[in-house]
Amino acid sequence: MIAIDWGTSSFRAYRLTDDGTVREQRSAAAGLLACGGRFEAVLAQQLEGWDDAEVALAGMIGSRSGWHEVPYVAAPAGTAEIAAGMHAFEAASLPGRRLLIAPGLSHRPAEGAPEVMRGEETQIVALLDRLPGDGPHWICLPGTHSKWVRVRSGRITGWQTAMTGELYALLRQHSLLAALMPADAAADADDPEAFARGLAASAQAGGLTHHLFGVRTRGLFGTLTPEQAPSFLSGLLIGHELLGLVPAAATRVHLVGSAALLQRYERALAASGIATQRHDEALSARGLHVLVRARRA
Repeated sequence: MIAIDWGTSSFRAYRLTDDGTVREQRSAAAGLLACGGRFEAVLAQQLEGWDDAEVALAGMIGSRSGWHEVPYVAAPAGTAEIAAGMHAFEAASLPGRRLLIAPGLSHRPAEGAPEVMRGEETQIVALLDRLPGDGPHWICLPGTHSKWVRVRSGRITGWQTAMTGELYALLRQHSLLAALMPADAAADADDPEAFARGLAASAQAGGLTHHLFGVRTRGLFGTLTPEQAPSFLSGLLIGHELLGLVPAAATRVHLVGSAALLQRYERALAASGIATQRHDEALSARGLHVLVRARRA
C-alpha cells in the first residue's frame, strides 16, 4: 500500500511492504496551497511508477479546503473508531486504486475551547501498541500548532493545542522584533545558550506579552545579539508553552516531529526534569498502515 501525509505546505508519500515497512519514499512541494484544487492530477503525477492498489491519505487533504472533507471522529477514540471513520473513494485518473482519507479527531473538553487535529492522529495511532500499561501517557507533537496529547488504555482521550510555531514565525518575520534579527530567517542557527536564556525568562513574572517586549529591549541594550535573538525567542515561546500545557503528573513525554525542533523540546523538558523519547515524523506511514489493516478486519 501507499501512505501519504498531505498537508497545507508539504506532500510526503511512502510505499510500504505488507508488514508496514517503508521501502520507498517521496516528497514534493505539493501541499494544498500549491495544488490549486488539482488534487487528483497532483496525486496521479506523484504516484507515477507506483502501482499499489491501496492509497491511504492523512492530513489537511481531508479538511474543508482539501480534496474531500472527512468528518472528525470524536475523542475518546482508538484505532478501531478512527479506522471506521476513514472515507473511501475512487478517482477517474487513478483506475484500479482504492483511496482512503483518515478522518482527524475532535475533542470537546468540559471547560475551554474545542480541539481538533488532522494528520497527527495517524502518528499517534502508530504509537498506541508501543505504550506500556494503561497510562496515562503524554505525547507532544511540536510544530506550527503544537499538540499535547493524553493517551489512556490505547485510546486518545484528549489534547491541547498551542500556536507556538505560528506565533514564532509571525514574530520572527513580521513584528517589531524582526528588525533586531538577521534578515534571512532561513539561516538562523540554534544557539543553545540563548535558547536557555529565553527558557529561563519564560518563568519570570510578567507574562508572555511583557516578556516579548523584553526581547526588544535586550537587543537595544546589547545584552542579546541579533544572531542570538531568534533562539532566545524560541526558548521564550516554548517555555511558555510548557508552563501552560505540560501536565503536572508527567515524568516522561513522547516527542514526534522534526529532529531540529525535537532537540529544543528535549532541552526544555530536561530543564524541568522530564524524560523524553523521540519518534520520527514518518510515524504517519505506520499509523496509516495500522488503520487500513484495522479497517480490513
